[in-house]
Amino acid sequence: MTDLLLGIDAGQTVTKAVLVAADTGREIAVGQARVPVSTPHPRWVERDLDQVWDGCVRAIRAVLTGIDGGRIAAIGLCGHNDGCYPVDEHLRPVRPAILAMDSRAHEQVRGYQDSGVAAAALPLTGQSPFAASPAAVQAWLLANEPEAMARTRWLLFCKDWLRLGLTGEVATDPTEASASFTDVRTQRYSPAAFELYGLSGLAGKQPPILGSTEIAGRVTATAAGLTGLRAGTPVVTGAHDVDAGALGMGAVTPGAASIVMGTFSINQVVTEQVRLDHRWQARAFLAPGRWLAMSTSPASSSNLEWFVRTLCPEAAAGSADPFGFVAAEIAASTRPDLPLYLPFLFGAPVEHGPAASAGFLGLRGWHTRGDLLRALCEGVALNHRTHLSALRSAFPITGAARLSGGGARSPAWSQLLADAAELPLEVTAGAEPGARGAALLAGIGLGRFAGLTEAAATAEVVRAHQPEAAGVARMTARAAEYRMAVESLRDWWQSA
Repeated sequence: MTDLLLGIDAGQTVTKAVLVAADTGREIAVGQARVPVSTPHPRWVERDLDQVWDGCVRAIRAVLTGIDGGRIAAIGLCGHNDGCYPVDEHLRPVRPAILAMDSRAHEQVRGYQDSGVAAAALPLTGQSPFAASPAAVQAWLLANEPEAMARTRWLLFCKDWLRLGLTGEVATDPTEASASFTDVRTQRYSPAAFELYGLSGLAGKQPPILGSTEIAGRVTATAAGLTGLRAGTPVVTGAHDVDAGALGMGAVTPGAASIVMGTFSINQVVTEQVRLDHRWQARAFLAPGRWLAMSTSPASSSNLEWFVRTLCPEAAAGSADPFGFVAAEIAASTRPDLPLYLPFLFGAPVEHGPAASAGFLGLRGWHTRGDLLRALCEGVALNHRTHLSALRSAFPITGAARLSGGGARSPAWSQLLADAAELPLEVTAGAEPGARGAALLAGIGLGRFAGLTEAAATAEVVRAHQPEAAGVARMTARAAEYRMAVESLRDWWQSA
């Protein structure tokens, strides 16, 4: 009996595996594995490709605990986009993977901006390059590690590396391929895009594009032995994790918005029209003729993780929930004179520039740790507001936006975001919408669901937040302070 679908979501620190009922889309079980990340130099964020594959194996084995792998009808994958996972002709790693939080290629981006390449890229590819985009990262590798690039046969994305491990097949999908080198309107690789970036020699190293629900390979005997899966199980191509997450949350029709409060601040709207602006990326969505307008930055709940890991290790040590103390401390913070927090530890919205950095402003000796935590949550919400305001200037949002990510687990933080964005929010059932969406893609590929709309309809809303007048007033005032701080610091960031 093949009554289950498996979805795998490879984030930048944790890989999740979810089993979903093939008839209802209901989440059955979750497994996960943490993958170590290294920062060998300032701005570098890397991890070992073999450890990424091992994390996938461990997550699958965890979710299959007590469950026969033969019950799985098909597998879908998603993962973080941008960065680079290079492999050689033997399909082995050439160097550590470069993650989307990496900003070593910031000088390449500045060069693109100064030369006019960035401006020319927008109408061609639907987006301006940023430090972790494939164009910038691959240009950095050519300039700084030419021997590694000479040995590289394929420049993969994260989920494509994992699917390679499961099936032995090389491919990617339109949602991932559209990160730098596809024509925004045809959604296929563009020779003009490679030429624009001076990377024509790398066109042949990009993986072939297959549809997100197309069967791209089958589980090999070797992968089956490692994971407990059944050899021959079909594996669909999959998608960028934000596209899979939109499906998992049920936000796939034109005008549907979804937000992720995770490592990245993800803010996106499904559209049937190409509208271009450097403040968002027009990327291919899960179906031809649709796009996902994404306004993003690596500046969301990862700020809280950094704060706890760096400044509160004794509070989190030995706790089953290392963030459990945070809610109590924030609730105890009632001061009206909170510091202002800029959440740019790993990067900022493109309009703030690549040199923007994080910091608390207005910090006083009487402020408590709870005050700082509350200010941090506000700063993250205000960063989401920046992105959402940009999107709403061009795209109508129909109904409530769907919300996921670490921040969505906190009702207080979710309400803060609803107030800051002046937007109703809904949280759906299930712990991992990205992995669930990947599983639904597998179900579509097998014909268990007729298409995106039917699969998306399986999402169940479990919590809703409406903007509240008092909260909106406070966050509107804080947003003015936030914008003033960003503008005042812009010149200093550039000179620092």
